[in-house]
Formats: sequence, C-alpha cells, structure tokens
Amino acid sequence: MIFDASGRTSPGGALSGEEVFRDAGRSVAERVEDLLSRMTLGEKLGQMMLLDARQDLPDAILDKHAGAILHASPTRIHQAHELVERTRLRIPLLVAEDCIHGHSFWPGATIFPVQLALAATFDPTLVQLVARVTAVEAAATGIHWVFSPTLCIARDPRWGRVNETFGEDLHLISELGAAMIRGYQGDRLSDRDAVLACAKHFAGYSETQGGRDASEADISRRKLRAWFLPPFERAVREGCRTVMTGYQAIDGVPVTANTWLLRDVLRGEWGFDGTVVTDWDNVGRMVWEQQIRADITDAATAAVQAGNDVAMTTPTFADGAETAVHRGLIEQTQLDDAVRNILRLKFELGLFEDARLPPPQRQRQIGAETHTSVNLQTARRSLVLLRNNGTLPLDYRAARLRVAVIGPNADNAQGQLGDWAGSSGQIDWMPQGHPREAIQTVLDGLRSVAPTGWEIGYARGADIVEPVAGPTGMLLPDGQPAPALPTPAAVDPALIDEAVLLAKAADHAVVVVGDEILLTGEGRSTATLELFGAQIALLDAVAATGTPTTVVVISGKPLVLPGSALNADALIQAFSPGMQGGRAIAELLLGHIEPSGRLPISIPRHAGQLPVFYNTVRGQHGDRYADLTQEPQFVFGEGLSYTEITYSDLSILTPEVTPDDAVRATVRLTNTGSRPALETVQVYVRDIVTSATWADRELKAYKQVSVEPGTTQEVTLSVPAGACSIVTADGRRTVEFGAFELLVGKSARLAHLLAAPFSIS
Repeated sequence: MIFDASGRTSPGGALSGEEVFRDAGRSVAERVEDLLSRMTLGEKLGQMMLLDARQDLPDAILDKHAGAILHASPTRIHQAHELVERTRLRIPLLVAEDCIHGHSFWPGATIFPVQLALAATFDPTLVQLVARVTAVEAAATGIHWVFSPTLCIARDPRWGRVNETFGEDLHLISELGAAMIRGYQGDRLSDRDAVLACAKHFAGYSETQGGRDASEADISRRKLRAWFLPPFERAVREGCRTVMTGYQAIDGVPVTANTWLLRDVLRGEWGFDGTVVTDWDNVGRMVWEQQIRADITDAATAAVQAGNDVAMTTPTFADGAETAVHRGLIEQTQLDDAVRNILRLKFELGLFEDARLPPPQRQRQIGAETHTSVNLQTARRSLVLLRNNGTLPLDYRAARLRVAVIGPNADNAQGQLGDWAGSSGQIDWMPQGHPREAIQTVLDGLRSVAPTGWEIGYARGADIVEPVAGPTGMLLPDGQPAPALPTPAAVDPALIDEAVLLAKAADHAVVVVGDEILLTGEGRSTATLELFGAQIALLDAVAATGTPTTVVVISGKPLVLPGSALNADALIQAFSPGMQGGRAIAELLLGHIEPSGRLPISIPRHAGQLPVFYNTVRGQHGDRYADLTQEPQFVFGEGLSYTEITYSDLSILTPEVTPDDAVRATVRLTNTGSRPALETVQVYVRDIVTSATWADRELKAYKQVSVEPGTTQEVTLSVPAGACSIVTADGRRTVEFGAFELLVGKSARLAHLLAAPFSIS
C-alpha cells in the first residue's frame, strides 16, 4: 500500500495482483482479508463512517470514503452509487434508513401502526409479517439496513420515544423483537429482499430521568442484567447482524465509550460477531454535549477502543481517528477489527455482486394491495377496547343512524401515522407527508363502512397545539431539525358549539382525541400526560349533551384521561395506528371485527405516579400514596372483548420440576357471551422467596386462543423452569430453588389472575 503524509491514498496506490475480494467463489473470510490488505488508512476510516446523504455526497464518498449513508432521497441513492464507481476500490455502500414501522420516508410506502401498537397484538407471527413487508418495500428502493427494532423498555410514558418500543415487559419485547428481526433479515441476507436488522438502543436508553430524552440513565449493572439486557441477548441469538448504541451515559460512561457493555458483554459473553453502530453523532456528542472528551481525537479514540465499528453522522470522525492512530492512541489492529465487521456485512449481503440499485419495476411492490391488506389486519389487531357499557358495537343492521364524528384526530391523516413517517420532521423531501389517498382516517373509515342510509357528520371541535418556532433556530447542535415548540391550543367557542350541536342531533358520538407529532417522538418528551390544548373542554362539552359517546384515543403513548373520557360509554386506545387505522377503528365500532388488542404498557392515572409498571420490585411502606392509589388506570395486558371470557380450574400438571424441565398447567376458558373472542391467556410467575429483591410477578408466556360463543376450552400452558430466574445481588442470573406460583389470567392485574403453586428442586 502507498500512503501520502496524511495517511490517505497517493496516486500510486493502484490495485495489483489477483483481486480475491471480487471472487464470489471464495469464502467471505478470504474476501474480507484480501480487501482489507489493499485498503489505505483513509479508506478504512471511511468505511467506519455513516454519513447523512442530504449533505455533500461527493465529499462524503470521494473525499471521506464513507462506507454507508442514510437519509438518501429517491434521487440521491442513484447519485451515491455513481460516485462509488469513481472510487479506487469501488467498495459498495451500505444504504440505511429509519424504517421504524414501514418504509418511513418513501412516498406511498406502507406505514404500519407504530411499534407500541404492534405490541398490542401480542402476535409474533403478525409482527414478523409486518417486518417482511417493510423489508420488501425498503429493499426495492435500494435500502440495505433498517434501524429497527427498538428493544428499549418503556417505563416512563413522558419519554417521547415510547411509541417506538414494544412496551414495558421484557418477555413481550424479546418475543416481538425476535420476530421482527426474522422478518427483516429473511432466510438469507443475500436475498434481494433481505435487509439488515438493527437492535437498538443498546442498552438502558429508555431509563430516563424525568422522561427527558437521552438523559443520564441511573442503572446498576445488576438492573441492566435483570431487565434491560435480555431482549438484546435474545436478538443476538436470533442472528441480528447490527446493534446500535444509545445516546445516554450509565454511571458516568456514555454507552458509546462503554467497554464493559460492548466488548465484555455483547461480544465476549454473547459472542456477537456483527457490527456496532453509534446513534446520531454519539462520538461528537461526547465533546459538545456530554463534555467528557476534550476534542474529536479523544472522542474517536474512546469510541474505537470501546468497540464501535460505525460512527453515525460524525463527519470529523475520520480526521480524529487518523490523528489518534498517528499519536499511537488507536492501534491498526483495532481499526482492522472494526472494518472486518463492516466488510463482512457487505459480503454477506452480496453487495459486491449486486449493489441492489433500485430498479423501477421492483418499486411496484411499494404500497401493493397485499401489503395494504397486511396493514389493515395489523391495525385491527392493535386496537384495545378499554371500556364498554354495552353501547358497542353499533347496530350496523339499523336502517338509519346518525353518527357524529368529532375531534382533532378524527380526520388528522398525517398525525395518525405517528413519528418516523414522512412529515414527522426527520427528512426534508416529503413536507406534505404520505399521499392522502393512501390513508384512512376515522372519518374516512366510517363513511366507507357505514351502511347506506346512515348519516355521518363531522366537526373538528378543538385543536391540540399552536406551533411556534423553536428558540434554537432551524437546526439542533447535532444538525438535526429543531422541532417546533407547541403551545396548547386555546378553546374556540365556535368549534365547541359546532361539535355540541352535531352531538345533540346524533344517535351516537365518536370523539377522537389524543396527541399529534409535535407531542410525541424523538426529542419530544412531555412534562405532563394530560390531553393537550382544548381537548378536555371538548370532551366535557360532548359528555354534557347526554348523547351516547365512544372516545377514541389516537396517541403515540399512554395519556392521562379526564372523567369525561373515562366515564364515556366506550373507550378505545389506538396507538398511532398507521395508514389503515381509521378503517380498522370504524370496523370495530360497527362490530365487523372483534376487539383483541391488549395493552403492552400500563396507563397511569396521574403523571405523579411515574414510573408505573406492573412488574415493580417488592418492598415499601404501604401500597398507596396518601392522596392517590398506586394502581394505574389500566394495567399491562388489559383489554376487553365484545363478549365475556371467564377463567377457572387452573391446574398444575408438574407441581415439582427441575430447572431443565417445564412447568405445565391447564386452565379452562368459558365464553359466556354471544360473540367469538380471541383471548390472550397470560402466564405470570411469582418467586415466593428470593435471595435479592425481585419483581412480584413477571410475564413468562402467553397463548392466544379463539373461543366461540357458549363454549368452554381447556388450554394447556407451558413455562420453561429455566425462565423462572432472578439476578442475584452479585449480578448472576440463576434459578433459585423453592416455592413459586403460576398466575394465569387476562391481564397483570392481581384481581384478574388465578394462582397455583409449584416448586423447583
């Protein structure tokens, strides 16, 4: 190799000898080593950079030798590949994108319900199908790498990114995360419709202080091992090829500089041989935000030594790392290890044989009818019925019914999609969002499915926010767009009066409230959880009319609801339900489908209860606040059907087991109503006496069972005894012998659970 004084390639650095790395008949290891031996220092450092394609592409690819790009608009993807062909080694790019719940930033792509809504389905098979559709659509546009799934545990709903999580339970997160990884990566990475999954944000990112995004996470190593690491370990076992580090620091050390997490645990204990990527400018953040490194050389040194392979959107990373190499702070072997991990992915994807340019004919798959059908099915399954006094379902056989559709989210098409979806603020080429005709709001849905002769009226009734410009200008210090600062919309008497008149004249009112994009998402944590703007005034006014009312909450996270919502005739929670959410809600209202969603996260009564989650550690004085219960308004696993399912006769078939056995049990479900139900039978375990403080109960299994009206079913359940473990005070995960209880029922609420003893010996 020939280097100039800066360590970059000189004009004499031409290729020589047999290009083994271009021989598809050779092993991946041989090809990686051959290519690595031909690379200059500058080319190696370039491979370790993931740069923003909205910036100067020739500079990124020709000068900085960037190995990966993200946020490439449809036109810039082709430009990027053309630039690669002008480089010395022509190493193909990794093209990445934030496909969080669908191909977020491609006009007309299928946008599914957000991950929190997917979790409400409790259905890994359906979640895997969602990821498969997303992979097909993303791959058709030249995307190789999606930054999903999010495996963070959501315990403080003030945090803006709750919508990106699978909720509060690590077992559910692990199951659905594994399903999503299988869907993205398919059978083989070399298949053209396979994309790299990315488990994020490693680890403990969601354990924020006061719900503030990316704040210091106060987590012990024991707590990490107990709850925050297991979903990532499962992802590694599932074959996830990339892992993203979180923004936060733990015990004073940013995760991007945390050698224990990245080298000792992730690679050492779990054997991860994939690629570690930082989140947005994590390396630079150590200098300008966390202020624990003096300059970019110091920060790049810390990142490489800790075990990061790819630095996302830190354009000065290569310069800093190069200086560190010349000063002897970073060894060439450390760089080579990182570049190996990157090149291995590119060979596994087959990019040297096929860079996967996006041909127009493949893009016909985007938004295909079959994908829309999967989207509608997912939206249906994600809806959670929380209250119903019998008013639902509406009688679709009625010859004439007047339905008043009211509220700021009743016809809010882009807002219904949630964060990471076109107009949500992360990119600049879709200012109007996704095509309006691809989205069905609640108003659209009711007008579409209501019988002929029904009258569907509409009144907005209230606004949520009045956006104003952010005080920091258009960009944040890391270069990302600064979100507008929302102020609560004032009550507009004219809008309220219009809604009240419509409700009074109606047989049923459907009031659709919640949040909107300025109140949910990355960088948009909230101090409170109450309905914003004029929404409570609207709900109170409609409730005062006496018209039977269903309240629908469309939001990216749990919200604290007023009495006028909690006491409505029916209450439906729809976590940002995606393009087909409005139709799914309409079908639920009319009884065309059965409600089957279950809460993946608890809904508090008051923000002062936070954090509130079902599997809290035992031990405190009393069981309530002096001024309020500690019980959430709605608990994890809760959700109603249009019928009544009763549980009885829980029986343990294996009352004494060893850690290598399974605890097996049966329970009887009886449908006492007149409609079928898809029941999610939830199985929790309580370890009666533990050597260290532990959760009172933890979900260890669940099973979805269809129960026809008037029938009784015996359901067989199984829990591996090895899953009945705790993390001891010295940080070891182990199964402790002794007495346990199996708790089986329809939610995590103790009143909903049958209990039976067993022991592990």
